[in-house]
Amino acid sequence: MLNPKTKNTMSIIRYNANDFVPTSFSNLVDRFFNESMVRAGGSSFVPKVDIIENEKAYEIHFAVPGLNKDDFNIELKENYLTVSGERKLSNEKKDKNFHSIETNYGSFSRSFSLPENVDGTKVQAKYNSGILELTIPKDEKKALKQTIKVD
Repeated sequence: MLNPKTKNTMSIIRYNANDFVPTSFSNLVDRFFNESMVRAGGSSFVPKVDIIENEKAYEIHFAVPGLNKDDFNIELKENYLTVSGERKLSNEKKDKNFHSIETNYGSFSRSFSLPENVDGTKVQAKYNSGILELTIPKDEKKALKQTIKVD
């Protein structure tokens, strides 16, 4: 029961069966910082991200349809990559009655700690068909893995 004097409110939050079983500590921290804003305010969203590694680079793909390439802000500072942007809800079509809007609107921000073996001066970004693709090349001089021969 709500107390009218304290003006307490209840909110409905999204249920995810995996909320209670994080796959790693990193996922738990990422979920806390990126999804807490969605639950609290509803004016932001968390785009889905795929992270791929090959011999020469890391790739990060953001699923962010409906944006323009100018809607993104990408910063790299001390091996922390932050990608942010905003998708605005267009109110221009007043002749349509929306019964449901499932597309996420609002601002987003995702940050990633990059490994030491990347070359931050050569990061490339392209936006195509709703996917923002970042390519972060590895620096061959800063190899993280080293094989040591036993004498």
